[in-house]
Amino acid sequence: MGMLQDKVAVIIGAAGRDNMGQVIARRFAAEGARVVVAGRDEAALAELAEEIGGLAVRCDITDEGDLAALADAAVARFGHLDIALNATGWGLLKPFLETTKEDIDRITALQFTGPILFYQAMLRRMGDGGSIIQISSATASIMLEDHAAYMGTKAGTDHVIRCVANEFGHRGIRANSIAPGFTPTPMTAKASRNQAILDTFAKEYPLGRVGTSEDIADAAAWVASDQCFMTGQVLQVNGGLTLRRNPTNAEIGAAVKAARAAAAQAG
Repeated sequence: MGMLQDKVAVIIGAAGRDNMGQVIARRFAAEGARVVVAGRDEAALAELAEEIGGLAVRCDITDEGDLAALADAAVARFGHLDIALNATGWGLLKPFLETTKEDIDRITALQFTGPILFYQAMLRRMGDGGSIIQISSATASIMLEDHAAYMGTKAGTDHVIRCVANEFGHRGIRANSIAPGFTPTPMTAKASRNQAILDTFAKEYPLGRVGTSEDIADAAAWVASDQCFMTGQVLQVNGGLTLRRNPTNAEIGAAVKAARAAAAQAG
């Protein structure tokens, strides 16, 4: 029997093919959960739901009506709601002075306002003893150049999670964040396909490699389970990266340049 046997989980941010949300959904299903996957790509969601025997619901995390309908659909289909996990995100990469108001409005809606609305909608339908999980980022606590708006909104949701944990603990509801470091996913595909960039990041990890979506799914399964006696915390699932630092843009650029030069010489 899996550690999420007969739990009902809603995962939003699972529409990107093989993204972190999808990997977590597969792990939850393997652990015995009945999983509702949500996002904006109906075709990808339907394919995933068929694969894991779950339910697909199109949902925009910035839309309160969509979120209420998502919670209602989970309860209508499976009878209750135990776990709600937010894996949405936008890897906005821009120098601070080039970040526009439109950029700030968009990332705030997606990575701060939207998550709060998601927690509210799920908590209104969740029974006692549930689990709220936010996929955060190591950059909420350590520097990564040209990511100010991304980092700020992730840090903000971590603090909201603490508030949820404090307010709903009396119902046995736990609320925690999981903070990956640089992880090869569709959102980071351009960078993570470059071995020089991967190697430059890996040098900063005490465990010697960057993380994978499977690493995050392993942690999420435990955080979602009744075995987890933890709330209001940020679980740093990033190989020890937060003990050190992310590489600088200059270091990344130099590594890419050196790799190109080596390839040209070898060719």
